Amino acid sequence: MPSVTRLAVAAAGAALLTACSADPANTGPAVDPGPPTASPPAPATSPVAPATSSAPGRTPDLSAAPQVVTSGINVPWGLAFQADGSALVAERETGHIHRVRPGARRERVYTVPGVRPGGEGGLLGLAVRGDWVYAYFTGEWDNRIVRFRLSGGAPQTVFTGLDRGARHNGGRIAFGPDGMLYVGTGDAGDEPRAQDRADPNGKILRLTPEGEPAPGNPWPGSPVWSMGHRNVQGLAWDARGRMYGIEFGQSTWDEVNVIQPGKNYGWPQVEGRAGDTRYTDPIVQWRTDEASPSGAAVAGDTLYVAALRGERLLTVPLTGGAGRAELTGEYGRLRTVAVAADGSLWLTTSNTDGRGHPRDGDDRVLRFPAR
Repeated sequence: MPSVTRLAVAAAGAALLTACSADPANTGPAVDPGPPTASPPAPATSPVAPATSSAPGRTPDLSAAPQVVTSGINVPWGLAFQADGSALVAERETGHIHRVRPGARRERVYTVPGVRPGGEGGLLGLAVRGDWVYAYFTGEWDNRIVRFRLSGGAPQTVFTGLDRGARHNGGRIAFGPDGMLYVGTGDAGDEPRAQDRADPNGKILRLTPEGEPAPGNPWPGSPVWSMGHRNVQGLAWDARGRMYGIEFGQSTWDEVNVIQPGKNYGWPQVEGRAGDTRYTDPIVQWRTDEASPSGAAVAGDTLYVAALRGERLLTVPLTGGAGRAELTGEYGRLRTVAVAADGSLWLTTSNTDGRGHPRDGDDRVLRFPAR
């Protein structure tokens, strides 16, 4: 059961590069990030497929009226699909996990023990691998990841020692196309942590399903995959295997970054595109009042990003060209976006989180059909 408060410092090596953000997706071009980076190759038979991309040829129809899959959820945060097409939804404030599916009543299937909500903390990201469910949550002393089976039994500890705070708890988890568990963490309100390679906060981590540092990580024995992040709450992959990380800015720029192993994305030294060779610039950026981006998913050649403060769904064409803002103001704050295997797009609202203006039925899980 790995437990990390400070990571062992890897041997000194070459200087790192980093990233932040680019022109607003609804006003400026998205940049083609080029060929896939030198990440460890996916297995010939990948044990999992990313839950953030859909089957080829199916794209969401955002012009259609969405189906309300469920309503009255207390701050829905994580959402992960099961093999039968149903989705598990995490309630941040209660620690409950619900199973939902179109046309059926939701069912509470598990309550994660030890969740201590407060501020931006609570039960956050979910991921599914086989019959295991993984959950990232804020406990009494830290943020941690556990896994469990819905059939019963106590949860197993996967990773601990992520500092908790009233804000910037990160929380997004997802299995990549290589079968490894990727974890977006926040700086927990202590900005220098993001530049400390021995600290897991302000990073994207890459773990085995058991919670160990994954083989092929940039620094042997370290779970760190990339660094210099303020608060990562969106992870997604495209069909070419490129990884995207979505990041909250402070007061100027929110970011979409192409995540590459060992790169430094600049926080807190820079916010948004810096043009500094020590750091990797984002491919897209938005003003913070336009976005405050959270969840992310890919369908076809489009990256979809859920925006909280901006109350919109941002679309980023991954082949270049201008992005768009969709659904602006129609459903309030949007926390999580996911694309199901059938090409439908699922959204969770986040209007009962103390920062929004709840509407009748909030919070809701919405489903837009594929076309």
